[in-house]
Amino acid sequence: MNELILKKFAQLEKRFLEIEKELTQPETISDKTKYQILSRELSKLSPIINSFREHRRISEELEKLQAVLKSAEGEEIKSLVEEELKELREKKITLEESLETFFLEGEDPHTGRDIIVEIRAGTGGQESSLFVAELYRMYAKFANRSGLKIEHIDSHPTELGGFKEIIFSVQGREAYSLFKFESGVHRVQRVPVTEAGGRIHTSAVSVVVMPEPEDVEVEIDPKDLRIDVYRSSGPGGQSVNTTDSAVRITHLPTNMVVTCQDERSQIKNRAKAMRVLKARLLDLKLREQKNRIDQTRKSFIGTGDRSEKIRTYNFPQRRVTDHRINFTLYKLEDVLEGDLTELVKALQKAEREEKLKHKLATLAPVEGIEEVG
Repeated sequence: MNELILKKFAQLEKRFLEIEKELTQPETISDKTKYQILSRELSKLSPIINSFREHRRISEELEKLQAVLKSAEGEEIKSLVEEELKELREKKITLEESLETFFLEGEDPHTGRDIIVEIRAGTGGQESSLFVAELYRMYAKFANRSGLKIEHIDSHPTELGGFKEIIFSVQGREAYSLFKFESGVHRVQRVPVTEAGGRIHTSAVSVVVMPEPEDVEVEIDPKDLRIDVYRSSGPGGQSVNTTDSAVRITHLPTNMVVTCQDERSQIKNRAKAMRVLKARLLDLKLREQKNRIDQTRKSFIGTGDRSEKIRTYNFPQRRVTDHRINFTLYKLEDVLEGDLTELVKALQKAEREEKLKHKLATLAPVEGIEEVG
């Protein structure tokens, strides 16, 4: 691990010990406000310091075992030491990943948020719509595996069982962290069910992942909204409801339009549509900020442009390739069944390395702990 990071954690440990000592002082105990502030700070630092101390303990143990291995006699003893060394190295790697995450904590203010995901059919006609349904199923299974909750918001189904568009929310502490890399264009290469000649076609689907905003982040003036109600319809335009329960909200300043018709209640459809509108407005605000602040530097995950190709699902080769990090898996069936763990871990690792490289290049070793995490 980088020496600068270790020095920062050593500073944090020093602060941790200072707080522990201060909390035992009579004047601190008698000052309830100060005592609560210091207790919260200690509680926040505690898991970080525990990991740092465990990392230091394992590092020291590894040095001792390596010395033992050099002087060990007999293959059986060497084998036992090597096995223990392997186990400790794996623990050390896991701890270093955890410490690096602590070091970068706060880099992304949306960590811990619920999200709204929109999947839309692109080029490829019916084949693209069918793949929208497959991606939705994949994400629902992945969310379930990860202990997250899926809530369907709105959809526009097609006659063959696909979707022109589907919108849903993912709720849970890890929702944003696990799904944030999915925004972009997903390509599928396979023989469509509608293709009689057996030719492989390439279709495209776009995915947008948006953090759900806090109320204070997006303020909407009711005068800026035009709200229309109408009867919901199904595939082919047939009516599926006899009341005006579907809702269309137009945000006049941006001309942004959101519709919702899946609920039988107009009130519920309106509430869901407002959630999507707020998420889109926050997404627009964030993209505008990103363009103003950083027009030249591109991260490893690309520009964030929704037209950017990020992943290809090749059915003849059973291959899934993430183009941002040049990462390929020959486990297409497993991925479509919701096993995105390897993909997400590879993307998280690349993001962590990129952020560390950038932060360490700009961070001068100064006294104090303010710059850590």
